[in-house]
Amino acid sequence: MKSKVKKLTSTMLFIGGLSLLGSSPTYAQESDSARLADLEGRTSKLEVLKGLKVSGYFQGQFQYGQEKASLKVGSANTDETKGFSRIGVRRGRIKFTYDKKIASAVFQFDLTEKGVSFKDVYMQIKDPKFTASSIKVGVFDRPFGYEITYSSSRRESPERSTVFTTLFPNERDLGIMLTLQAKKGSAWNILKLDAGLFAGNGIKADIKNRKDFIGRLSVNKSLKEIVKIGGGVSYYNGGVYQGTPNIYKLSDKKFVVASDSLNIGKYAKREYMGVDFQLGVHSILGETSIAGEFLTGTQPGEKGKSKSPNNSAVGNTDTYIRNFYGAYACLVQDFGPVPLSAVVKYDWYDPNIKISKDEIGLNGTGKGDISYQTIGFGLIWKINNELRATAYYEVIQNEKSKNLKGYEEDIKDDVFTFRLQYKF
Repeated sequence: MKSKVKKLTSTMLFIGGLSLLGSSPTYAQESDSARLADLEGRTSKLEVLKGLKVSGYFQGQFQYGQEKASLKVGSANTDETKGFSRIGVRRGRIKFTYDKKIASAVFQFDLTEKGVSFKDVYMQIKDPKFTASSIKVGVFDRPFGYEITYSSSRRESPERSTVFTTLFPNERDLGIMLTLQAKKGSAWNILKLDAGLFAGNGIKADIKNRKDFIGRLSVNKSLKEIVKIGGGVSYYNGGVYQGTPNIYKLSDKKFVVASDSLNIGKYAKREYMGVDFQLGVHSILGETSIAGEFLTGTQPGEKGKSKSPNNSAVGNTDTYIRNFYGAYACLVQDFGPVPLSAVVKYDWYDPNIKISKDEIGLNGTGKGDISYQTIGFGLIWKINNELRATAYYEVIQNEKSKNLKGYEEDIKDDVFTFRLQYKF
């Protein structure tokens, strides 16, 4: 009996062993399939991450201003009998770019002690063959001139020129833009055309039925990496909503009103023309860079200001039509192996070219007709590729008029800025 049980047990063990041997490949196959699926999943995730880029920069700054200065950080002066100082985060940008084949999407935010706001939100579809031409849709820099699209992280002066901060508040707008450019290697690649339709309201919501047109034709050429030349011509054609029956136009150096209830809901002509140039020359002294722009045109504004609209609602004030001039010129000199650059900049904005000086304050004119010029100078210390420090002083001069209260003399509003920037 014992021998039979022993024999049966041996037989069962043998059969079980065969069964295990036979099943081992199945287990191995299942394990390999699982590992393969996991690997494919990880590869897919890596492909997604490969198209994602995170960048940004931080600008912390200290500013000192004369009694009536307007600083870019902190609150306004509470005692206009003496100068004041403020510290703050001027810009805290973080940018997410996802680029995949012919399409890309960009989201950029600004984080400061004042809160969080968005700067860029757009998608771009590129020419699948040459990738130089594209269509862009969303909120992005307006393609007018050079300084608007010149990043604040690279710009040598702390802020843009007065003419641009007045005519293009927020720099960005909601729109759609077509870019045309020949492929790299082509003789025509030096030319670039940007043209689009925009809401005309800064980064605020679109509040009007008609759209503004902006276009720029530019050229850029390098000569043996020693000389770089660039320039462009820009055109803006749009309108500003008229919220009242009253439209004021200058005639014989006085504002004359044309009042008609039919004016409400129409659009006052907003038209700019601009020319810009850039020149960079390498020498034993280092790189010398010169950039400048000139703008002229027609600007609808209010009695007390000529700033372009950037509100969430249509205007409800009288419309004042003015012809303007504006310009800037900036010289930057690098000092070869020394990581220092000297900056000198002059900018000028005249909101009403038909009157000046003591004529302002009479016949319906006011502070919205005062011209400004700014002379700025400073030093930039490029500590490394990511970190730089800037010290910059601005002498701001307003047009004087004995017939306009508060503007009989130059307003005390000079500003000193010390900025530390980290870019990643």
